[in-house]
Amino acid sequence: METTELIDVLSRGEDSRHQFKADMTNADALAAEIVAFCNTAGGRIFIGVNDDGSVRGLSGADVARLNQLIANAASQIVRPAVNPLTENVPHPAGTVLVVSIAEGVNKPYMDKNGAIWVKNGSDKRRATSREELQRLFQQAGLVHADETPVAGIGAGDVDMPYFESFFEQQFGESLAQHNQPLPRLLSNMNLMNRGQLNVAGSLLFAKAPQYALPAFIVKAVAFVGTQIEDERYIDSRDITGKLADVFQQTLGFISANTRTVQGEQGFNSQGRAEIPRIVWEELVANALIHRDYFISAPVRVLVFVDRVEVISPGHLPNNLTIENIKAGNSNMRNPVLSSFAAKLLPYRGLGSGILRVLRAWPDVELIDDRTGNLFKAIVARPHESVYE
Repeated sequence: METTELIDVLSRGEDSRHQFKADMTNADALAAEIVAFCNTAGGRIFIGVNDDGSVRGLSGADVARLNQLIANAASQIVRPAVNPLTENVPHPAGTVLVVSIAEGVNKPYMDKNGAIWVKNGSDKRRATSREELQRLFQQAGLVHADETPVAGIGAGDVDMPYFESFFEQQFGESLAQHNQPLPRLLSNMNLMNRGQLNVAGSLLFAKAPQYALPAFIVKAVAFVGTQIEDERYIDSRDITGKLADVFQQTLGFISANTRTVQGEQGFNSQGRAEIPRIVWEELVANALIHRDYFISAPVRVLVFVDRVEVISPGHLPNNLTIENIKAGNSNMRNPVLSSFAAKLLPYRGLGSGILRVLRAWPDVELIDDRTGNLFKAIVARPHESVYE
């Protein structure tokens, strides 16, 4: 880091990725700061800098002492151990030690007392809520939301005609021929845990999953203009039911509230959709399959006159980025749901969905909102003059 860059960073003040410390002498306190950065999005600690961004500066002896303190904290107090990088940056007021900490890949990180710290704005706090801890374990691949048992839903809640049809189509024999009790079969298929359907089993095969999982639906609204309005809208639906039904009904909602183009076809012809259907198939399937089911919130589909927004709870998992998914990379957040969805929806699960969307309709903006903990796809609609 050059001195000019340091001055620029300090002038902007502290935030979730930049922490100022005049000095540090306590290894436990330093470890807590490192843990918080590892559990969130990474960042840098600037030692030798006051809270207001003014530089106090460090001596050569300070730098040597702090480097040893950082090494001890990162290797002996942070669990699992990490390897922060340090850099001595000159400043007219004295040396500033910059400690760079990457977002961890083995979350959750904790200190020697088992405390799990996360960033909260420019400060840090202990993670204590169940959902927050579950998400940290989820990011480490230690737990998956779709395998969580759903209280009150058992084998008796399965839509048997639907399940029997699926079973026969997939395995080439009728369920009656398969001499195995239904609960054991569902458990073997990873759809039931401890006598209860899990989230995947409930969403895929329960008669009415919305009663036990009321937040895991699609809220769809078509507005008259370009902004969200409470009272003026064209259509509004809460779309519930099994995942395959929710998928089809959501596509139907979008189709009913967007236009068709006649082009050079005859007056009585059906016309073609203003945006290719594959765009909606891929975006809606991704929203339903890859959303974060540890977050009790619906998928939202918002239709405006100039765009359609498909909003999923949960940002991209782990270190996945917009650039990654545009290159065809993927990360399976809900492995059980993904494996069955490939058999029930037009979903391939190979990381190619976004590529197909962009090939069919390039005017799509993807937003990975880590602060708001959501992922948004904004599809621009053709201007009305196209139809005139």
